[in-house]
Amino acid sequence: MFDKIEQKPDKKLLLVILALTVFGWIMSASASVGHFGTFSYALKQGLFILLGGVAAVLVLRLPLSFFKKHSLLAFIITLVLLVLVFIPGIGAGKINGAYRWIDLGLFNFQPSEMMKLVMILFMANFLVEEQEHVTKSLKGLFNALFIIALSGALTMAETDLGATIIITATALIMVFVAGSYVKELLYMGTTILLGLSIFVYFNPARWDRAISFWANDLWGKDGVHQTKQALLGIARGDWFGTGLGSGIQKYTKLPEPHTDMIFAITGEELGIVGLLFILFSFVYILTKGFRIAAKASRNGKKYSYYVAYGICSWFSMQISVNIAMNIGLMPIKGFTLPLISYGGSSMVFTIIALALLLRIDMENRADYSKRKTYV
Repeated sequence: MFDKIEQKPDKKLLLVILALTVFGWIMSASASVGHFGTFSYALKQGLFILLGGVAAVLVLRLPLSFFKKHSLLAFIITLVLLVLVFIPGIGAGKINGAYRWIDLGLFNFQPSEMMKLVMILFMANFLVEEQEHVTKSLKGLFNALFIIALSGALTMAETDLGATIIITATALIMVFVAGSYVKELLYMGTTILLGLSIFVYFNPARWDRAISFWANDLWGKDGVHQTKQALLGIARGDWFGTGLGSGIQKYTKLPEPHTDMIFAITGEELGIVGLLFILFSFVYILTKGFRIAAKASRNGKKYSYYVAYGICSWFSMQISVNIAMNIGLMPIKGFTLPLISYGGSSMVFTIIALALLLRIDMENRADYSKRKTYV
């Protein structure tokens, strides 16, 4: 099962990932201690990072062929977990108006975070096995749509619109890079978008949130409170911030300062300099990731290419949406900032995804005789 490979993980990429992870833990600790008055969230986040690190070490020792071989099983297991959130005694119940978590005692597990990665692994395998159908007939596209719909129906039932959008968009991007016809893909995307729009329209709370953000003056009496407070926090930070732990927005102004709004808290306490550190770190990781994907494609390793491209597309969208929410360009939605925001399931699967990127890079750099066995 484990694969001996002479290549080591890219030192620069690994260093940036580790630095951003430690930075995120410090910032989420500052935000959670200020908001809740306890170190328990910081300690839990440290445990989640440790669990992710252990999983990452295992991933680095496994060839991509292992994940390709077991991707269908992982997809089925994740679908079952998405159903279990609704089962009394197993699911954690309704939290903040949604059923998204499984109660594991010490913490809650969120299967939709797992699906973000598993969808990439399974869709990549599907695209490799069904390459001809996907690129030359509607049958392949309909099969891909069925896979996306299975996941989307369950995450929508949980009322997890954010995860549904990320998972669906990532899968569609992967289908596109596999060589699908643009016209058919547009039909497919339009159908999915129409379904999401109908869901939002018939959900009064979500519809009001979307409409109020675009229809009302942000700084008027009907403006979105969280967005205003996030912008005020960033403005207070100026270039160098008020100092680590010295921000005030995290106490009562922002309801989720350690998760969705961590970017604004960073701006307040560490200023534009802190925000630029986050942005440049992500730019480096994503640039490196897309180059890893391109090299896998040149080496003829289609599965590795699709996985790497899918992971980078997922991160690109989630990072962009989270930052856009924090600076007032989009309505507030439940999107965590990878490696920075508090969240066990999100942190663990983000670290595993980045470990997969590092593993693909290691396989890209392997000797030709060894590389022939990779996917």
